[in-house]
Amino acid sequence: MNIIGPFMAGCRALAASLPNRCLLCHQQVAAPGSGICLTCLQTCLYRTPVCLGCGRKLTILARYCGGCLTTRPLPVIAPASYHSLLGPLIPRIKYQAQFAAMPPLVTALVQQVNALHAAEVIPIPQVLIPVPLHPRRLRQRGFNQAWLIARMLGQQLQLPVADGVLQRVVATLPQTGMDGRARRRNLRGAFRVMDKFPYQRIALVDDVVTTGTTVDEIARTLAPWTPDIQVWCLARAEAPGV
Repeated sequence: MNIIGPFMAGCRALAASLPNRCLLCHQQVAAPGSGICLTCLQTCLYRTPVCLGCGRKLTILARYCGGCLTTRPLPVIAPASYHSLLGPLIPRIKYQAQFAAMPPLVTALVQQVNALHAAEVIPIPQVLIPVPLHPRRLRQRGFNQAWLIARMLGQQLQLPVADGVLQRVVATLPQTGMDGRARRRNLRGAFRVMDKFPYQRIALVDDVVTTGTTVDEIARTLAPWTPDIQVWCLARAEAPGV
């Protein structure tokens, strides 16, 4: 990870040079490099409680809707839907190294986590674990967006980031266009725990959760060590009809 220091310095320099314009409405924003104005951000965030299993709207704040109570899927905490106006901004972080949207979305995620914890819907984890990239993909891209998000979350929530205990040992194919069965086959055996794992409560961190196949495979890999796994992301893509 010796590229991270210079990379983060480059991120700070880039943020400082960004025009003070909202990426969505192009109006001026108050803080340099903040990327999204408060009005646009509030418009795109969830306005009602949502089920942490499927993303369905709820009338009261709870962990799961009635349907998810029976299956209890991995809880996914996100401040917004990927199908909102924020959705197109997230791939720019990963594929174009455009980071201006990341700070306000991370702050919105922190607020969502704090609200759910205050309502006793979720516990605060002991550690944050970014979804890892295969070393080959990391060299090609130059950074892991999940690690950058986890680092910002850790700073705001005073939580450690465990980097290296989970590694991606299979260079999987890109999953765009794959159905659920193909995604599961593609990811089978892709992750490995590389060190002692003393944590009972963890939060996996990623930029976006779509089908959930990646985090489900990681949870299966970590199941012998930890009984309490959450997923934190900047946005989630709910299933059609939700």
